[in-house]
Amino acid sequence: MTAWLVATGIGVLVGTGTWLALRARTFDVVLGLTLLTYGVNLFIFAMGRVVVNAEPILRPGVPPTLAHYTDPLPQALVLTAIVISFAMTAVLLALALKGRFDLDDDRCDAGVDEPDDEDDHAPDPGHVDDRGHATGRAPVQERGEGPR
Repeated sequence: MTAWLVATGIGVLVGTGTWLALRARTFDVVLGLTLLTYGVNLFIFAMGRVVVNAEPILRPGVPPTLAHYTDPLPQALVLTAIVISFAMTAVLLALALKGRFDLDDDRCDAGVDEPDDEDDHAPDPGHVDDRGHATGRAPVQERGEGPR
């Protein structure tokens, strides 16, 4: 019964985190990535065969198997992942706030402009390539020929 509850909890965290990470709002994305991190940490911790009242250090006279000891590696991995995810959440929140204040919107795609007019994006006829076609960009200068 306990394994079913842990597996269900991991599934709910990962499913909800994935759903939120695919949303268009920046706060939803940050919250979704945080829930995904919690789900993965819980998964790593559960796969480490957590043993209650087991010794983490080898003792004389006890066979060195995982039946008698707890495995410290998953605990170290989860502890490291918690620290890294905290730092990444802080970075993502800073980026989300910067985007919110710069663009006055909290959508992830708020900075993408849709072309309104085809005339605005037509090539500049002043720039012509070697074949006589308008390129819409300035000609590339060779090294040493540019202004200094």
